[in-house]
Amino acid sequence: MDKQLATTLFESLASGIRLDIFRLLVKQAPTGLVAGEISSALALPSTNVSFHLKAMTYANLINVTQEGRYQRYRANLIVMQSLIDYLTAECCTGNPELCFDATKVVSCCDSN
Repeated sequence: MDKQLATTLFESLASGIRLDIFRLLVKQAPTGLVAGEISSALALPSTNVSFHLKAMTYANLINVTQEGRYQRYRANLIVMQSLIDYLTAECCTGNPELCFDATKVVSCCDSN
């Protein structure tokens, strides 16, 4: 991953709604959800969700497949992992395992 792609991904996730959608789709991996299920789960109008899904698809954060008259959206977990790897590649002089205890990071920072 390069800096330009990482910037594009962060720009796509810079909306609270998009971040909520992405986190929901990560939670529902690998099956994903159709747009109506996303709208219902987040209590958002379908037109609003469609706008955000299109932008996230364009950024390659999510994948979409046609299922009859519905479109199923799935988080692109490979891109997500690549972004995480990009962010941590230089941690502790290239040894991210030395930087922190991941169990403590989750427990101190998870505000959900």
